[in-house]
Amino acid sequence: MAVGPGTLPDFFPVAGVRLGIASAGIKKPGRKDLVVLELAEGSRVAGIFTRNQFCAAPVTLARKHLTEASPRYLLINTGNANAGTGARGMTDALACCAALADVTGVQPNQVLPFSTGVIGEPLPVAKLVAALPAAVADVAEGHWAEAASGIMTTDTRPKGASRQLILGGHSITISGISKGAGMIRPNMATMLGFIATDARISPEALQALASELGEKSFNRITIDGDTSTNDACMLIASGQAGEEIGVDSPLLPELKAALADVYLELAHAIVRDGEGATKFVTIAVEAAASQQEALDVAYTVAHSPLVKTALFASDPNWGRILAAVGRAGVAGLDLEALEIWLGNVCLVRDGGRAGDYSEERGQAVMDQEEITIRIDLKRGDVAETVWTCDFSHDYVTINAEYRT
Repeated sequence: MAVGPGTLPDFFPVAGVRLGIASAGIKKPGRKDLVVLELAEGSRVAGIFTRNQFCAAPVTLARKHLTEASPRYLLINTGNANAGTGARGMTDALACCAALADVTGVQPNQVLPFSTGVIGEPLPVAKLVAALPAAVADVAEGHWAEAASGIMTTDTRPKGASRQLILGGHSITISGISKGAGMIRPNMATMLGFIATDARISPEALQALASELGEKSFNRITIDGDTSTNDACMLIASGQAGEEIGVDSPLLPELKAALADVYLELAHAIVRDGEGATKFVTIAVEAAASQQEALDVAYTVAHSPLVKTALFASDPNWGRILAAVGRAGVAGLDLEALEIWLGNVCLVRDGGRAGDYSEERGQAVMDQEEITIRIDLKRGDVAETVWTCDFSHDYVTINAEYRT
C-alpha cells in the first residue's frame, strides 16, 4: 500500500556525480542491494545523522571520515544494518571502505559507508566486497532511478526528486533519492537520503543547508515513532557549475528554496510509502507559544495509535484527536479558545464539539486519501507542521514478518 501515484521523476544528471548498482545478495540472492556514488575530486559533502545512541558502525565511521578527508565515494548496502554488532561492526565497516578504496585508487577515509536493514546481524563482508567491482564498473551519471531502487528495504516503491534552475546565469541541477517506510521518527530522520547538486557551495553554507533543510523536512516526518540506528541524510555539492555560494551570497536564498523543495518531496515520499499506509496526513499546529510546544502537540497527535487507527478506518472519531491534544503537556492550555479542524471542517470550538459540526461533514474529509488536521492553540505566533500516516493491518504484518 502507498498513497498517491509515486512515480519517479525524469532525473537530471548532476555533473560530477556518478552512480553504480550491483547485486551482493546480502539478504536476497539476485537483488540489487549495493549502490556506489562516485564524486568528482573537490566535491564537498555535509549531512545529518541519527541521534540514536546505538548508532550503527557505518554512521560512526562516516562521521569520522567526513572530518578527515574529502569524500570521493559513498558506499550503500541494504539488507543488513551493521548495527548492534559491537567491535566487529566497526572492523567490517572499515574493511568495506578499504576494499572500495582499493578498487578505485582512493584512500579508505575518502569512502563514506551507509548500511540499512536488519539490526544485530554481522555484515556479510565477503559478499559485499565481491560485488564492489561490478558496482564501480556500472557507474554513470544517469543511474539515479536505478540507485533509488537499490537502496530500498521495506519500501514498496523508489523515491526521488529532481530540479533545474538558473542561478547567477548558470544552470544548476539538483537530484536526490531517499529510502524509508518504517522505523521512521525524527531525531534525525530515520531514513537514508542522498541529495546532490552541481552548484559550488562553501563548506559552511553546505553544512548550514544540510542541517536546516533536514530539520524542516526529514525531521518533521514520522511513521511509527521509532528512531532507527542507521539514518543519514547527505548533501553533496560537486562544484561543477557556477560561482561559489557562501553563507552571505545573494544567490543562496534561491538555491536554498530549490533544495528545500527536493528535501520536502523526498521526505513526503517516505510518509506516502509508510509501511501499510493508506492516508497521507498533515498535522499543522498554529498559534503556539513556542516551537517545542507546537511540536509536542503535533507529535502527540501523530503518534496516537487511536488517532492513527481511526484514520485507517476513515472514522471521524474526533474525540481521539481532542484527547491527544489534551495530553500533549501544554501548561495552561485555554480549552475555550483553541480550535481543532479536520480539513475545512471545525471539530472543536469553545471547549467542545463545534456547533456547526456534523458527522457527514467529518466523514467526507476522512474518506479522502490526503487529510489535514489543523490545531489552532490561540497562544502565540509559532507554527509547526508534521507529516504522518495511518496505522493499518499491513503495518503489523510487515513488521511481524520482517525477518522471515
